[in-house]
Amino acid sequence: MNNRPHQTLPTLIWHSIMQTMVLAVLAGLLVSFIYGFVHYYKDTRQHIQDLATLLTISASIADSTDIVDEQIHFLLEKEQGIESILFYTTSQPIVEANQLRDDWKNALFANTVSFNYPVVGDPTNKIISPKEDALVGYLNITLDVATLRENWIKKNLLLWLMTTLLAIIWALFILRKLNWPSKDIANLTAACDMVIKNPDIEQLPLIQQRFEFQELVQIKQAFITLFDRLQIAKQDYQALAAFEQQLHHKDVSLDVQLHNFQSMITHELKTSLNAIVGGLQLLDDEKLNHEQRDAVDIIREGSEKLVLTLDQIIQLNQIQKGQISLHVHEFNPLQLIADLLAEFEPAIKKKGLTLISHIHHNDYILEGDAERIQQILAILVSNAMKFTPAGQITITSQLTHFDNSNRWQISVKDTGIGIDSSFIEDIFNPFFQVDSSQTRQYEGSGIGLPVVKQMAQLMGASIEVDSTLGIGTNFTVTIPMSNQHHSQQQQHLRGLKIIYYYYHEKGLLVDQLQHLGADVACYQHEQLVIDEVHAKQFDMLMFAEDVFPRKAASLASHIRAAETEYRTLLVFWYPQQQAKYLADFEFGLKAAGIDYCEVAKYEDKALNDLLKSWLTWS
Repeated sequence: MNNRPHQTLPTLIWHSIMQTMVLAVLAGLLVSFIYGFVHYYKDTRQHIQDLATLLTISASIADSTDIVDEQIHFLLEKEQGIESILFYTTSQPIVEANQLRDDWKNALFANTVSFNYPVVGDPTNKIISPKEDALVGYLNITLDVATLRENWIKKNLLLWLMTTLLAIIWALFILRKLNWPSKDIANLTAACDMVIKNPDIEQLPLIQQRFEFQELVQIKQAFITLFDRLQIAKQDYQALAAFEQQLHHKDVSLDVQLHNFQSMITHELKTSLNAIVGGLQLLDDEKLNHEQRDAVDIIREGSEKLVLTLDQIIQLNQIQKGQISLHVHEFNPLQLIADLLAEFEPAIKKKGLTLISHIHHNDYILEGDAERIQQILAILVSNAMKFTPAGQITITSQLTHFDNSNRWQISVKDTGIGIDSSFIEDIFNPFFQVDSSQTRQYEGSGIGLPVVKQMAQLMGASIEVDSTLGIGTNFTVTIPMSNQHHSQQQQHLRGLKIIYYYYHEKGLLVDQLQHLGADVACYQHEQLVIDEVHAKQFDMLMFAEDVFPRKAASLASHIRAAETEYRTLLVFWYPQQQAKYLADFEFGLKAAGIDYCEVAKYEDKALNDLLKSWLTWS
């Protein structure tokens, strides 16, 4: 993992310029030294060659020994680069190397270099051989290259220093110019760092741009624009959050009001329909003429359909709120199917259809909620009869036994109009109609199949649909059933005294508590609850699902204020759809003295275990 700190742009520019400057100075010094000294060496070599020519001419003249000696001493004293000058005789010519090619090597690496110059004599020469124009020897001059180098460096050192200083000054000037944008970038970086370290900052710090480079100005403007947009978005988010909180509080109130409205409207409609049905039953058909009897039959048929639809809507609403419980008892599946066939056979024959049953198991006793199962099958058969203009309806029953459980599979197959595959998933949605036009051929509210789906899920069953448009539909319900008997737990809450306070409806929770053996006293008025708690000792006071949280808190405060020695356990039940709003009312309820806030439960074992745990902790 690379833990090195991030490199900044100004640092990168500074390091790059310094490295370039050092490299340029070193390269300049090296190149200038090599080129300058090699050139100096060539000039010196040429000068020595000229001197050697003069010496060879003097040495070739007769009686010139003194003159040559004086010239040699003079050169050795005046020319510091000459180390020695020697004459030696030889008749064999010496092949000299290519001096031009070796100049750079000798100048850079040699300490001394020797040069041989031929001496050609004449007959009068006393030093050289008397043979005229013959090679009599060589003049050897040795240069001290190390001394030449040292003298040359001393001579040019000041120039080098001045050149280097000018190069450094020029590099610093360039660096200063390049440092201008780096300062502006540093200011932008400081502003970004401040925003990063202070996410709640509302005012952008001042960003100074001294040199107004076009690119940096655009970056600065973009940064300011983004920051302003962020602030606007933040304000919009805060306003939206506040509005959402308001809606959240309103939703809690609306959910409670909707629950009460649904309970009230269904209760009022059911009461009115019961009055209509009862009034129709009181009519004496014998005293009615034919037209009146037809009118009454039409009203009776419409009211019965309306009662059935309303019952299904109420039931679907109760299932969604978790107010429906299962009543498990022993039943005979053969008898259940026989009753179903007897109920629908007359109507199916009247429509000209054939009802067929295939039973693939013997007589057997199962444990389950026979009433809910029969309701599911009745809805499926009724739908099959409605959407089958001709043909047959087949009911098939199969029973599979396992070690500790059974699986009962019932299918209802028809030869009706079928369902398009694109609508298979939608038919279980409430109020869905494949043909939603006002002139649709088949009547119905779209409640039956959603009730079937919800009821099957409540029992842990599954339902599958296989349908082909124009050929027919097959609904298959698979119900798992346990072989174990659970009747022994019905009296687990025997001796438990409970006050149940409700606003509009008692609900199914009271039936479940009584089914488990609890002694439940139900009250709808607040003062009656207070009087009862003061008069007797109760283990629990339960607030029903339809009680408003603020009303429950008020009543709990009165009860806690009046308690002396005995403390009653207070429990507030709330429906499943209000679970997401628990944080809004739980604190207030517990501050008022309510011990537990819990989603209403209707399954025997879960309810029994929950109450036992509360009583143990209390």
